[in-house]
Amino acid sequence: MHTTDPTTGKRIKVYPEFSLRKVDSILNRAEKSFQSWRLLSFKDRRVMMMKVAGILRRNKDQYAKLMAQEMGKPLAQGQAEIEKCAVVCNFYAQQAEHFLSPELIHTEASKSFITYLPLGIVLAVMPWNFPFWQVFRCVAPTLMAGNAVVLKHASNVCGCALAIEHIFKEVGFPPGLFSNVFISSPKVKDLIEHPLVKAVSLTGSTGAGMSIASHAGAVLKKAVLELGGSDPYIILEDADLEMAVETCVNSRLINGGQSCIAAKRFIVEDSVFNEFEERFTARMQLQRIGPPLHEGINLGPMARHDLRDHLHGQVQKSIKQGAKLLLGGAIPLGKGSFYPPTVLTHVRPGMVAYQEELFGPVAAIIKVADEQEAIQTANDTVFGLGAAVFTRDIKRGEQIAAKELQAGCCFVNDFVKSDFLLPFGGIKQSGYGRELGELGIREFVNIKTVYVK
Repeated sequence: MHTTDPTTGKRIKVYPEFSLRKVDSILNRAEKSFQSWRLLSFKDRRVMMMKVAGILRRNKDQYAKLMAQEMGKPLAQGQAEIEKCAVVCNFYAQQAEHFLSPELIHTEASKSFITYLPLGIVLAVMPWNFPFWQVFRCVAPTLMAGNAVVLKHASNVCGCALAIEHIFKEVGFPPGLFSNVFISSPKVKDLIEHPLVKAVSLTGSTGAGMSIASHAGAVLKKAVLELGGSDPYIILEDADLEMAVETCVNSRLINGGQSCIAAKRFIVEDSVFNEFEERFTARMQLQRIGPPLHEGINLGPMARHDLRDHLHGQVQKSIKQGAKLLLGGAIPLGKGSFYPPTVLTHVRPGMVAYQEELFGPVAAIIKVADEQEAIQTANDTVFGLGAAVFTRDIKRGEQIAAKELQAGCCFVNDFVKSDFLLPFGGIKQSGYGRELGELGIREFVNIKTVYVK
């Protein structure tokens, strides 16, 4: 296993893969720490989790630089990611006890109530695109609920994985309560089947989700899956086009477009199509692409060459199928995994850009006749993670978001994002289960009924 700088293509460091014997030792240590951690008061857990938030903030420049080096995230975006991690740690530190307090239920019993107890070791299988946020989004509520966590991070961000593990060691969490395991993806099955692992959380591709789900299902273990997406953004005829264009471009290019909830398909009513297309393309062209460690850069390289090449292949296939290229679409000369902001229009059903997730800085613009066709097109996908609608008629937008769009997170006049106050997750091939909010912390607990006659 090794990390590679996507800006230069140079190898950073090699990491030996753990043997199954070492993994077994790590799990046994985690189980031992869990047995003491689960008995700790919420107050004591709170103090430690808030210290984690403090370390994150103190070292955010260091962590942002590490992300830039390992997966190409521009510095400002990396700093913002670390701040978001600190916020979610503080949030669950303060709210866990409230979310998991026993609930008295009035029945025929003299007393009946629901209590929320930790499960044990939760296996977290996390991706490279938000190498700190994806981990803390899972770990903060899971640890505050009283569980232990073993992390199998993406192999191209091993340095980030070690940095996170060091934070918990520095704070003084019980040894191994949070641990990394450096293993290849095929060996994840062995971890899921291990008797000490009680549940698994995955953020990753739909294919990875199907694999994890099948392995977890075979041994009847709980799984939360946050998978791919091809988020539709509907631009209705009465939308504020200036605001819509700015929001759509920002959503399409955040993290280099390498986000499951990035805007990917722009579904525009005929009456405003030409103006939106022109404004959108012009704004995409203004983006500054370059080395992520340089100031002012908002689009760094893609995380790996193979990902860049796959995306380029999708663009080329879409053009052969009849899509029109308005911007970009060519691999730049020189080192690194760079890919330019790219705009495809005349995208229609059956095309790769219509059917598949474009995981990179490529936008697909689709013309529709009216609101009904826009909704139908938005829902015409195997994915169901996020969606957005832009309109000056707020009630109309709310109705579409709440009742018409088939996705787990639907936004009006804003881009889809994860908010620690709200549940986050998808439907269809975008997965199941929820993270964040009150529902997120209750995913990995035993919701136990107690009945006293």
